[in-house]
Amino acid sequence: MSTDLRDELRQTRPFTSLEQEAFLAIQRTAARLGHAMAETIRPLGLTATQYNVLRILRGAGEPGLCRNEVRDRMLTQVPDVTRLLDRMEEMGVIERSREGVDRRFVTTRITEEGLRLLAELDQPVEECQRRLLAHLGEDGLRSLITLLAEARELT
Repeated sequence: MSTDLRDELRQTRPFTSLEQEAFLAIQRTAARLGHAMAETIRPLGLTATQYNVLRILRGAGEPGLCRNEVRDRMLTQVPDVTRLLDRMEEMGVIERSREGVDRRFVTTRITEEGLRLLAELDQPVEECQRRLLAHLGEDGLRSLITLLAEARELT
């Protein structure tokens, strides 16, 4: 077993299994990558979750999405999507409206301000991702993507 993660975590005992080491390595890596992303978007006053919602809504285009569609597309689960969207609407980066015959259906769309923030972040985020992962090379990245997809299949 590799000792890199054990050294990083200052763990003196061996992992109980290769699966445990892999699981902890994934968690540690996700935390480190997430922190780097958070630092990249923080100057514009967004959290990683808010940034994710804005990217989802930009991708949805003019039709927008309902709350549950936004929730289902998010990278991480949040306990209360409605409150998240409330805060983002107060920030002026999204707008919601009741449309159609079913007034319970609320459509969420990104605003011009939300689009402006994303446009300002596109290059710094891309540079951050390159800085953190480009050294793996194309083949390494494709292998990583495949292995992570296989791990997600059982969840």
